[in-house]
Amino acid sequence: MAEQPENAEVPQQPVIGLASATMNSPNTADSFSFWLTPETIVNPFDIVEAEQVGGDGPTRTFGLVTALEHTTDAPTHLSNFISNDFGSVEANPNTVRQGTTVAKAAVLSNDADVYMPVPCDLPVRFADQPGIHRALGITDMPEEYRLPAGLIEMSNGTRAVVYLDRRYVLGPEGAHVNISGISGLATKTSYAMFLLTSILQSADASKIGVIILNVKHGDLLTIDQEPRRGLEPEQHEMWEAMGLSPRPFENVRYLLPHGKDTHHTGQPNSFRIPERDWFTYAYSLQDTYDKLDLLMSQIPDPWDTLGALLGEISNGLADRNTGQWKPSGQWQDVRDWDSLLNGPPIFDPQARQAQQVGEVRAQSVGRFRRILRRIVETRQSGVFVQERGRRVARLSEQVAQIRGGQTIVVDIAKLTDDEQTLVFGDILRTVYALYAEAGIDEEELPEKVIIFVDELNKYAPARERESPIIEQVLDIAERGRSLGVILIGAQQFMSAVHDRVHGNAATTVVGRSGAAELSAAAYRFLDQSIKGNLTRLSKGELLLSHAIFRQPVKIIFPKPAYLQEGA
Repeated sequence: MAEQPENAEVPQQPVIGLASATMNSPNTADSFSFWLTPETIVNPFDIVEAEQVGGDGPTRTFGLVTALEHTTDAPTHLSNFISNDFGSVEANPNTVRQGTTVAKAAVLSNDADVYMPVPCDLPVRFADQPGIHRALGITDMPEEYRLPAGLIEMSNGTRAVVYLDRRYVLGPEGAHVNISGISGLATKTSYAMFLLTSILQSADASKIGVIILNVKHGDLLTIDQEPRRGLEPEQHEMWEAMGLSPRPFENVRYLLPHGKDTHHTGQPNSFRIPERDWFTYAYSLQDTYDKLDLLMSQIPDPWDTLGALLGEISNGLADRNTGQWKPSGQWQDVRDWDSLLNGPPIFDPQARQAQQVGEVRAQSVGRFRRILRRIVETRQSGVFVQERGRRVARLSEQVAQIRGGQTIVVDIAKLTDDEQTLVFGDILRTVYALYAEAGIDEEELPEKVIIFVDELNKYAPARERESPIIEQVLDIAERGRSLGVILIGAQQFMSAVHDRVHGNAATTVVGRSGAAELSAAAYRFLDQSIKGNLTRLSKGELLLSHAIFRQPVKIIFPKPAYLQEGA
């Protein structure tokens, strides 16, 4: 589909109805109604334009169709029953009812900023592509900031590219994207990967680094490979309509977790192993001593006893001047997980009991030992090691080496919940420190780093106590745009995510969702009639709400252009 220039002369669309206002249902500055000509098909989320008066001449008011009603001259349903020979479904009605379908539209904009109510009996038409761009404010968006985000496909066959304003995706005006919807039907991961491709192809990819967490099977461990069967012609058309090229990600590096048998087999603990450029990562105590708070994020600590003990441990294992690993004093014999758990100063091997550390009582130290042993020994997946070999990478070091134009995929699919929390928190803390702390060589860092994670509710749940991982996510959500750190998060239920996280997202994407979920406070920005339509979205259809759009719009998008699991 070739995109017409917005200033090109195009034939005027046919009239599909006239604006209608009644005593009980007036048109307002925010909405208007119109009746439809017979046999005209209009669906919710279509964008229409109504002629408007005011200003220096005729103007156009654009509206998003939100609801449709069929009304007749029958005062009650009983009247219709009686007119059909008292309920005969085969008889011709004695009284032929006069009726029409009435559509209700939410005002998007006016091309002359005239926001008077649309007068009765003025023509209404489907908006064309330039009209849709005018309605959404895309016309006023400088072309260099336009980021293709999908296609609007209307009932009359009109298609238009939807653009996001890059300044509200990557900063500085706004940032972050939140995606929610029923698993499998909302295609959340597919859309996030499409959006990342669009960003890399539309912006200067050499100034953008991407970090992706693979949380489901091997879905994202082949994003640098061509799909075996290629894409269907209609998928190519969608990519090309947006001015994008359907191709896999380039310059990808994969970080895969160490497993229990890795030291024997050399194979990581992953559902799928990429063809190239993959490395194994693991956590020794030396890699984790200053991140133990992240490891314990999901452990209740109402009296901060664990926090106090973690402070004692990190201070004892770090150099006071540099903060680097250097056990000293009573901690000088601590070298690995085993010596931390089973030796002084937190455990007396001869007495076989936990010891008081600082002001933390022995009972609390014993609880800490039981929790840590469970996480790093008895129930671990193999990512915790006594000593990290030369061929096994330190995750934070790998992440800190990210450069513009590079994509890093970190696999956490087979890790336990505690391990996943550590890895995600480690990534956030490393990236945040790179951009927030002084003394970093900024010339080597990309201007922007985008972090994509699914199941965001696991790390920043709603109505949850404060924890190190939540604080880290909130730091990114609230201050990341000023630093150049952007979060793309996805989850089944937006209501399950901390309100300060999704509230700071300048772009919200919602796939098919249940009525119970849509009744949550997180969806207050949606009109009630739009919520009803959200329960009927098909797979691949999404509702897109963006900072510069007055109303959310329904979009479709192409399939990813890389090899997917099962393909």
